[in-house]
Amino acid sequence: MQMETEPYLAALVHMGLASVADRPPVTPLTGGVSSDIVRVDLAGGPVCIKRALPKLKVEADWRAPVERSRFECQWMRIAAAIAPDAVPRVLGEDARAGMFAMEFLPPERYPVWKAQLRDGVVDVNTAAEVGNRVAAIHRATAGRLDIAGKFATDHIFHPIRLEPYLSATAAKHPECAERLESLVRVTLATKRALVHGDVSPKNILAGPRGPVFLDAECAWYGDPAFDLAFCLNHLLLKCIWRPQWSGRYLDCYEALSHTYLRNADWEANVDIEARAAHLLPGLLLGRIDGKSPVEYITEDRDREKVRRLAIGLLRFPVPSLRDVLAAWRSEL
Repeated sequence: MQMETEPYLAALVHMGLASVADRPPVTPLTGGVSSDIVRVDLAGGPVCIKRALPKLKVEADWRAPVERSRFECQWMRIAAAIAPDAVPRVLGEDARAGMFAMEFLPPERYPVWKAQLRDGVVDVNTAAEVGNRVAAIHRATAGRLDIAGKFATDHIFHPIRLEPYLSATAAKHPECAERLESLVRVTLATKRALVHGDVSPKNILAGPRGPVFLDAECAWYGDPAFDLAFCLNHLLLKCIWRPQWSGRYLDCYEALSHTYLRNADWEANVDIEARAAHLLPGLLLGRIDGKSPVEYITEDRDREKVRRLAIGLLRFPVPSLRDVLAAWRSEL
């Protein structure tokens, strides 16, 4: 079926990036489950356009407001002012159409971090800089009431993050339901800094000037521990996917968490670390039994391994990320 290109071309005209007479090639790009992303080859060079979808491309009935595109665009502009190399440049926005345009970053210079991790290119320095840049954005926005007012997006963050990862998992694990719903309540009630919401290796490019963050459509003023736990969760799960490199993934876990916490000066380290350590097992279990299970853990014995570890840490929470790591090592 041929892709409908007119909405993208109309958005480019609205943004002032093309004229009504222009008919540039539009090519769909692979991406996540929540948006359509295309490359448009303008006369001045290629750009990307992103459009949020009302229903995510997963088996479960998972819906979220399309206005999240506006908040993603705002997050990228704020992040660019804090760490210019950490995000693509926003070129224009058509809020009515739920679209925005950003610079196209060529994959040969900006490989996806997830692909590198999959292929054994496991650079501890990349992980450390992810922690550094995420902490920098949190630090610069911590306690900012003006930013908090612009990102009062509980109505988006809950259905696209907390419900599918924690509440949906609670429905499948009644023995952990009370603990998982408590994590939802605590996370929603914690308002500290501007959160990306999807700090995952698939949304990070390993650029020549450091990691570049994509897909901030879960942007929310809330608990920065969520970003930390969300990314560390993926590094743990990679040990199941590619066990031959598990030691290097865990080195990345330590480097990212250490660098992040070293720069997290807006609150006591013990507090934010404890919240991240409490969230981690819930997110681990959510990537097995929630609405968006990881596609690369396919064996029942591996799923059971993650469940056993996650349920144990939900029943008996630990206060530090090192404690989570020690428990994980004991399961490998």
